[in-house]
Amino acid sequence: MIKINHQVVEPGDLKGITKPGERNIIKLMAGYHSTFEYGSINQLEFELLFRINTMKAAQELNKSGVKFTTFTYAFCNKTYWDRLGNGGFLLKPNVSPSVAILDILKNGKLYAFECSTAIAIVLYIATLYSIGRQRFDVLFTRIYLMGWQFDEDLPVYNIYSDDFLPGDILHFNNPDFDPKQPHWRAENVVYFGDDKYYGHGVGIQPASTIINFLNKKRMSNPKNSAYLMNMITRPYYLSLTS
Repeated sequence: MIKINHQVVEPGDLKGITKPGERNIIKLMAGYHSTFEYGSINQLEFELLFRINTMKAAQELNKSGVKFTTFTYAFCNKTYWDRLGNGGFLLKPNVSPSVAILDILKNGKLYAFECSTAIAIVLYIATLYSIGRQRFDVLFTRIYLMGWQFDEDLPVYNIYSDDFLPGDILHFNNPDFDPKQPHWRAENVVYFGDDKYYGHGVGIQPASTIINFLNKKRMSNPKNSAYLMNMITRPYYLSLTS
C-alpha cells in the first residue's frame, strides 16, 4: 500500500512516474501489505531514484574489478584513503569525497574488502548519484568504510518483512559456516527483483546459486542450509530529502 499525505494512492494515480524500473517498484509497493508512506510525491520520487541508483551502483561495482577479501587483508588506493589497522578505510583530509568514492569504480583493482563494506560503498555511490556531487561533498567529508558503520547523514535501519523491493539490501545467512572461514557466515546483497541479487564475492546471481555457494563454505557434517533471511536493510531516505 502506498500513502501520500495520509491518502492511499494507486499506481494509476502516479502518471508522472513513467520509467519502467520505477513503475515496477510502485506496482510492488501497491500490492504489498506493508505501508509505504510519504509526505509528498517528491519524497516517493526520491526513494525511487535512490533505489534505481542503488542497483546501478551495484552493477558498476560488480564490473569494477574490486576483489573480495577479509578485513585482515583489505587494501585501498592510498591516494584517497588511509587503510586503518582494523581493515577499514578512512577518507584522507582535503580529498573530495565524491572523487574518492568514485575512484573505487574507476580503479577497482586497487581495492579489496568484504561484503558488508561493499554494501556501504554501493549505498554511498547511490547517494552521490541521487543528491549530486556538491551536496555529497558537503555531507560526507570524512567517509569511513568499515562494515556496517555509516555516516550520520546516511542512516540505515532494519525491518523484518518479506515485502522485498528492488534496491533493498537483503541478507543470506549461513548458520553452519566453516569456523575457518567465518567471513562466509553470511552474504549481504542488493536485490534487483526477479530473483537477482548482487553479492560481493559471488556476483549477480539467483538465490539458489548464492545458497549453493554458501553451502560449500560450511563446517563438516552441517545440519542447516544457508537461506535468505526476511530482514531488509534500507537507508532512511527521508533524511536525504530535507
